[in-house]
Formats: sequence, structure tokens, C-alpha cells
Amino acid sequence: MKNYEIILISIALAMDAFSVSICKGLTMKHKFRRNSLIIALSFSLFQMLMPLIGYFLGSKLSGILITFNHIIAFILLVVIGFNMLHDAYHDEDLKEGLSISELIFLSFATSIDAMAVGITFSFFEVNLKFAILAIGIVAFLFSLIGVNLGKLIGNKFEKKAQIIGGIVLIIIGFKILLEHFFN
Repeated sequence: MKNYEIILISIALAMDAFSVSICKGLTMKHKFRRNSLIIALSFSLFQMLMPLIGYFLGSKLSGILITFNHIIAFILLVVIGFNMLHDAYHDEDLKEGLSISELIFLSFATSIDAMAVGITFSFFEVNLKFAILAIGIVAFLFSLIGVNLGKLIGNKFEKKAQIIGGIVLIIIGFKILLEHFFN
């Protein structure tokens, strides 16, 4: 696999993390720089770890993992999306905190397809170090940009932005699930 193909794969894998980063940035008011770096690092680390896991699992469990990865991502994203909607309608102040469990769930959910890519890496001649590094750097940059974009939007639209963010997460969850059934 050529390096430019790995870069394109890295960009494709970063799209979900980018979208979710926008949603997280929507509610950030305090400790923005610190939290945006934590989010970008978390998404990046999971995007790097999951292809490694997939690569080493290779063909042994590929059928099982590919069968259920979409369902797991769907459930996690929809639950978090509905939680954002609930918070927007029931909290007087938007929930801004950076929950470790939510961050791990989001990082995991947005990187499951990276594990499937790692499985495919095991079938091809791939410079694994370059691939993992490229995936991590692209995910970090896209996530950081996404959080900043979300903050910009969130400052202007407050609770409406959180509602939109929740809806976007739910849509991404359904998109992942539907892609599984129609591809």
C-alpha cells in the first residue's frame, strides 16, 4: 500500500472524530485549550491503537469484529447523542464537563472502523509504523480543528448548538449502522 493511500485512509478515518469533536466543542466555555488538547489526544490515541489491534488480530477474528463493530459504534453514539439532547432540554446550564467515561466512549466509537482498517492492513504489505503515525497525526489535527469549530459555533448558538450536536451524533450512529447493512 502506498503512502498517499494511507494518508487518504487516515483522512477518511478522521471524519467521525472530526464530527464528534465539533459536538464536544459546542459546549466548551472553560479550560478550552486544555480540554481541546485532551479530546484531540484521546481521539488520536484510539485512532492509532485500534488499527494496531486490528492488525494483530488479523484474519483470526475479522469476521466477528466486522460484524459487530457497526452495532457497537451505533449504540455508543446514539446513547451519547440522546444524553446531549436530554441535557439541552433539562439543564439550566449546559453540561460542559469533560467526562473521562464519555471521552473514552466517544474515542472508542469513532475509532472502531480503524480496527477494521487494521485488519485489512494485515492482508497487505503496509509500512505499519508510517500508517499508525499518519492515522494518529491526522486524527489529532482534525479533532483539534473540530473542537475549535464547535466552540465557535457553540458561542453563537448556546443550547441550540447542543441540540444540533446531539442530533449529529445520533445521525452518525445511524449512518454507521446503515453503512453496515447496505455495503
